[in-house]
Amino acid sequence: MMSLITVVLAVTPTPDPDFDPNTVTPGVVGFVVFFLIAVATLLLCLDVVRRIRRTTYRAEIKERLDAEIAARDADPDSARDDKTE
Repeated sequence: MMSLITVVLAVTPTPDPDFDPNTVTPGVVGFVVFFLIAVATLLLCLDVVRRIRRTTYRAEIKERLDAEIAARDADPDSARDDKTE
């Protein structure tokens, strides 16, 4: 394994003296790819927020229904009054 790394490092060419790394830009393709990644990230975040909000609302409604059922079961007179009317 070490010999493979040595061979790769030995074969690495020297940079061109006329090459300026400050003038290299990703161009239009790089911008489009970055923009699509940003849009995908935004959509995923919105979806996660929507799902978390939905789960929270469902838990709140379940707590309310459980509280109403417990209150109804705790007071048997109110259940009888509802049936007689």
